[in-house]
Amino acid sequence: MALVTGASRGIGAAIARDLGRDHHVIVGATGAAAAAAIAAELPSAETLVADLTDDAALAAAVAALDLDRLDVLVHNAGIVDEGPVAEVTRDRWRRIFEVNVFAVAELTRLLLPALRAAGGTVVMINSGSGYRSGVAQGPYSGTKFALRALTMALREEERGRVRVSSVHPGKVDTDMQREIQAGRGNGPDTYDGAVYVRPESIAAAVRLAVDATAEAMVEEVTVRPVVP
Repeated sequence: MALVTGASRGIGAAIARDLGRDHHVIVGATGAAAAAAIAAELPSAETLVADLTDDAALAAAVAALDLDRLDVLVHNAGIVDEGPVAEVTRDRWRRIFEVNVFAVAELTRLLLPALRAAGGTVVMINSGSGYRSGVAQGPYSGTKFALRALTMALREEERGRVRVSSVHPGKVDTDMQREIQAGRGNGPDTYDGAVYVRPESIAAAVRLAVDATAEAMVEEVTVRPVVP
């Protein structure tokens, strides 16, 4: 059994489809219709519809799953916010950390008993921004640096019980990437998805971590476009 957050589109949907070949998949999303649409494509699936930043709603949704065991947890849900430190408000900082870091920690905490029971695998979908930052990238890369630290801590805390992997994609051809480029002033006429990594390639990196033999753990994988 595998749970994938942010699975209604882009990278998350590709991961859900790939894992669906040999797992019962819990499709996590904030929208019920979008989650149901992906679940309907899979041989065996159900949905987890919740606001990941609402602790009470998230706890209730997880409890409703009634999981004794969970083989795979993929944290893919995330948002992007860019802007210089001089302009980004506290509310914007708080919002992106709530989604990209705090929600990951809380959902992991709730699911650790089931993951431990299965000797499961946690995969964090991080970013190239988890290694470097730059102008206007403080909010997003700040969350990804924090997620990398969380991942490293969890890996050592759970070593021997739960495997913890991190996948760091570069630019991926998704709706989110189009939104990012539009926010940087790059319109649809200049967007060329063919030069970016396909979501299916990120799903393949997740598969590598999930299918590692019992004595092995894939700690970090970086997937970048051939052309920078």
